[in-house]
Amino acid sequence: MSWRTVVVSNSSKLDYQLGFLVVRGQETHKIHLNEISTLIVESTAVSVTAYLLSELVKHKIKVVFCDEKRNPSSELLPYYGSHDTSQKVRKQMEWTKNDKESVWTEIVSEKINKQADLLERFKKEEFKLLRSYVTEIEFGDVTNREGHAAKVYFNALFGKKFTRTDENSINAALNYGYSIILSAFNREIVANGYVTQIGIFHDNMFNQFNLGSDLMEPFRPIIDEFVYNMKPEIFETEEKHRIIEIMNQEVYIDGRAEYIPNAINIYCRSVFEALNDKDVSLIKFYKL
Repeated sequence: MSWRTVVVSNSSKLDYQLGFLVVRGQETHKIHLNEISTLIVESTAVSVTAYLLSELVKHKIKVVFCDEKRNPSSELLPYYGSHDTSQKVRKQMEWTKNDKESVWTEIVSEKINKQADLLERFKKEEFKLLRSYVTEIEFGDVTNREGHAAKVYFNALFGKKFTRTDENSINAALNYGYSIILSAFNREIVANGYVTQIGIFHDNMFNQFNLGSDLMEPFRPIIDEFVYNMKPEIFETEEKHRIIEIMNQEVYIDGRAEYIPNAINIYCRSVFEALNDKDVSLIKFYKL
């Protein structure tokens, strides 16, 4: 499987040559497309050939474009990510409310457990409260234990006065990291033949990535831990590059160590199998 995350930060031209991404700047670099999982075009001074974009889509490489502030602003997604996309979309439309709520219950439980694990590693006593929230989760999380857990969790990590709506370097780092993870999930959703707009819990008509927003939830604590350890006083180019390196971290899933992009692939496939086979026991979550 591909594993490299390539970031293009400086003025350059990107084109395609005999299976390689060619970056022509002050120096010329070549990277074989089979090695690339994600390409992040960080600078607006980068030009890209249509031939390269076509080949990137064929190789199912996630391409993220950044704005003038170097924040992710858009991504390249193919119309058809799989040879049987039409069949997969029909299946997606047939997922029942009960099946989606069953899977969502598992996802929320795993997310809160991962948050509790992180607090426990950092010796925050609030992890005990989060464990109790997991035992209180009802089918479909109708009592919103996820929301209650989030408030306790972020206050324990970043202080009682911290809120996710504040404009500060911590939230900037969290949002940037989440956007990179979300892009990876969108790539896998499309590559497996499904559409990103139709979620299992998220149902915002203005959110193009409802399904990715659902599936990524248990992976958010990976970003949270990195930002907690980084303690960014500012959030600029250097800090962004450090967060991107998270994608080269390994986790354990399905009995073996995998880079995070591959773990996302395994997890997503397992969730789709669980929904199609109506069996939540098929879901494979990662471990650190």
